[in-house]
Amino acid sequence: MNLFAGLPGQLLNEQFDAILQRPNLRIERILSQGQVTPTGQWYDQDEHEWVLVLQGAGRIQYQDGTEVVLNRGDSLDIPAHCRHRVSWTEPEQLTVWLAVFYR
Repeated sequence: MNLFAGLPGQLLNEQFDAILQRPNLRIERILSQGQVTPTGQWYDQDEHEWVLVLQGAGRIQYQDGTEVVLNRGDSLDIPAHCRHRVSWTEPEQLTVWLAVFYR
């Protein structure tokens, strides 16, 4: 699979594409363009999540208020049950994330 194949020109809703799923491992391509996690909503996952920005930019906010800016080539490892949300994604350019969920 080419992670840049079939990219939409404009994205109205965030898009999640499964790439691989195995016991204790899930890999997804996530596409964003200005989408954020709704205010007051937090991801609290049973799995660890490693994300890599392949194109565009985004910002991850933790429940304690700290934020991490991710630009092209940046990655972040988020431990299981670490409450977080996407607080910003590039509105003018498609952001392509590679997300690896693991136990």
